[in-house]
Amino acid sequence: MRSKLSSFGFFLVILFVLFQSGSPARISGSQSEAYVTLLYGDEFLLGVRVLGKSIRDTGSTKDMVVLVSDGVSDYAKKLLKADGWIVKLISLLANPNQVRPTRFWGVYTKLKIFNMTNYKKVVYLDADTIVVKSIEDLFKCSKFCANLKHSERLNSGVMVVEPSETLFKDMMSKVATTPSYTGGDQGFLNSYYSGFASAHVFEPNLSSSVRNSRPLPEMERLSTLYNADVGLYMLANKWMVDEEELRVIHYTLGPLKPWDWWTAWLLKPVDVWQNVRERLEESLPGTGGGRNPNEDLLLKLLFLLPLFVLLFCCYRSFLQILKDFFEALCRGSLCDHVKRIYYKFRAGGGLAYSTVGVSSSSIINTNQSKVPAYLGGVSICVCFIAALVSLALALAVVPRQVMPWTGLLLMYEWTFTLFCLIFGGYLHLTYQWGKMTTQAGSLSSHPESFNYDSGKGHQRQVSTCDAATWYYGLGMAFLAVAAPSLPCLFGITALFLRLGLMVVGGLVLASFMTYASEHLAIRSFFRGLEDQGTPRIRSTRCFC
Repeated sequence: MRSKLSSFGFFLVILFVLFQSGSPARISGSQSEAYVTLLYGDEFLLGVRVLGKSIRDTGSTKDMVVLVSDGVSDYAKKLLKADGWIVKLISLLANPNQVRPTRFWGVYTKLKIFNMTNYKKVVYLDADTIVVKSIEDLFKCSKFCANLKHSERLNSGVMVVEPSETLFKDMMSKVATTPSYTGGDQGFLNSYYSGFASAHVFEPNLSSSVRNSRPLPEMERLSTLYNADVGLYMLANKWMVDEEELRVIHYTLGPLKPWDWWTAWLLKPVDVWQNVRERLEESLPGTGGGRNPNEDLLLKLLFLLPLFVLLFCCYRSFLQILKDFFEALCRGSLCDHVKRIYYKFRAGGGLAYSTVGVSSSSIINTNQSKVPAYLGGVSICVCFIAALVSLALALAVVPRQVMPWTGLLLMYEWTFTLFCLIFGGYLHLTYQWGKMTTQAGSLSSHPESFNYDSGKGHQRQVSTCDAATWYYGLGMAFLAVAAPSLPCLFGITALFLRLGLMVVGGLVLASFMTYASEHLAIRSFFRGLEDQGTPRIRSTRCFC
């Protein structure tokens, strides 16, 4: 019995030793290959998060390493670690090129992936890429692999690298003297690997026996499946390869990065990126779905503030309409009857009430003659300037990395509110201008008649102006919403056709704004003329 127990104990010891000896092998095997990306600042943080999520969604368990510079906040590093990234702090490599785009100031830092010698092979992916299908087969590639663009230039957005300290030192010794057609790392790599255009295409489905029987090439070209350029999709409105076989999508267009909310309304491939973003887990509180917890309070404020302003303006306008209605009702009953008797008595019974209306038409003709000839042109210019300023301010106020629907809603809210305030302020100044215009002598010759008729006309113009204001305001709002919505309504996905339809809708909106701005300004000027000498003080409202 004792011998059996000792044998069983010896067997357990052997298993424990084997397990301990095997564990490091598995760990070292999992750490011998890795996915790598770069992060210079928090602006691309969301892109790195979505990239990591897309890699994990393919079932990969390999290391994900992000090289971060001093410009990345501690919160961003903490969030990336919570997402499963291995965060490594690096120093930036200076760009030796004097003539270069400003945004290329630190791109030579990408060369440090060639010095990651703790890994046998790494697959580098830019932060503006997304993996849509497993790319594990890229680790079978040779010492250096990249995708060829424009027939002769390699793109450094997706690369397979076999790190080597000797290779990295050789690169550093040639950085200052090797030309770069882009002024950045991509141009340098094209010059360093000058024969890359003639390299063989990487064949991932090649059997291991055949692969081992061939000499290992220094370079291999990746097919477009591993680096599908959104810029090329934009030109043809389709991928140049089988969409079902796509592995990596690269959002190369500078002002149209996938995390900017407006890009989703212009480029169809951004839907793929947004779908992965929505599935982001809440690694830290408030970060699920790619949200930024620091912006939650700001977004609520941005949503509620213009809404309250518009509701307040509508409330004031509604109260004024009700007040004018009851005043007109009062004037149309007892007050009108008393004034009719008064004028008839002063005229000795010979002045009919209907003759008073003649002076009303003469007042309108006189007012029309007082309208400055340049008022319409100035109003049109002010209207378009107000629209441009409102758009610019709204674009500056709305955070760039919110969800597409949130960004669109906030953009409309702030644009409409700012436009109403700016152009409404101009209309109020026009009203004051008309009110300060000197009355003609013909009006002063019948002061009582003028006071009476202007009172009537005042009530009529107030209600008409409010109706006109609502008509033009709602008309401009409808066209402003319809113009960018036309591509979606017609199901058009091509960028240029989308932009073309938006331009057509914009022209219709501009025509309507031209007529509305001139008409509203002239009506405001008339109201000022009618209110001359009246003690009543108008409240300032949007448009009217």
